[in-house]
Amino acid sequence: MQKIIAIQANSVDLINVETDTTLLLALEAQKRSYQIYWYETKDLSLIKGKVYAKAKKVIFFENRKKYFKILKNVKLDLSKANYILIRQNPPFNMDYITSTLYLENIPKKVKILNNPISVRNISEKFYSINFLKFMPPTIFTKDLKLIKKFYKKNNKIVIKPIHGYAGKDILFIDRNFNENTIKRYIKKIGHVMVQKFLPLVKHGDKRVFILNGKVKGVIRRVPSKGSILSNISQGGSALKTKLNKKELYISNVIARKLKKNNIFFAGIDLISNYLIGDINVTSPTGLPQYKDLTGINLAKNYWDEVKKLK
Repeated sequence: MQKIIAIQANSVDLINVETDTTLLLALEAQKRSYQIYWYETKDLSLIKGKVYAKAKKVIFFENRKKYFKILKNVKLDLSKANYILIRQNPPFNMDYITSTLYLENIPKKVKILNNPISVRNISEKFYSINFLKFMPPTIFTKDLKLIKKFYKKNNKIVIKPIHGYAGKDILFIDRNFNENTIKRYIKKIGHVMVQKFLPLVKHGDKRVFILNGKVKGVIRRVPSKGSILSNISQGGSALKTKLNKKELYISNVIARKLKKNNIFFAGIDLISNYLIGDINVTSPTGLPQYKDLTGINLAKNYWDEVKKLK
């Protein structure tokens, strides 16, 4: 009997072999005798009650310049898969939401990671309202007057799109509150998260990896010189680190809540003992950096924990 994993992601040609978490997960799955079928959201169809994907049967290679080979193109009935991984990158837009609606119609015997209903219901930043006691002063709004009032109280603030990702479109306001700039920003972005600036961001944030309700590891991501953005995709660099007692406590509380909400794999970000509101459930990243720094391959833990799912 075939063991099948279907991966919903961006184009297989666009993988960064040095930093891509999905590739690490796929390589480990292959070692466990799974066949990998790769597709994009545009490849989904629902016909006579069944969800199909125009998929590529793929084999991946480790430590090679040509890191994959397409064995064949198939019309895959996704109910035949053992597991489906939702791994396409944000933005979390209507295309992303529509893909979760397709996947919601697949029989429950197929484990989908993360659960499509949970992915749809959990806004990566707005979900943090469940943990405001662990966060710096934070509001969610698109009201310019409220943002100005918050700025006057906190002196330096960071404004982030609620549905933003990878450190994009983040505003840092310190000496000059330019109403016209912020008005244009809100018109473009919509509702935002506004947060008191944490100066210790210059030393980086801590990205915590959560699998099946358990804290499994952490890396420190340090911004490049002159930046406040720790994201690897924005030029940040990864360093080995540990969680202190308070950080571990916060991470465990969030991990338990995520498990209750059917989130299997997540990444959360901490700065100077605060959760900064980013709870990544759409396509968490960072496992290759953790492996490089520690020698521990959390892709193995990922598939070990998958086996425990009911």
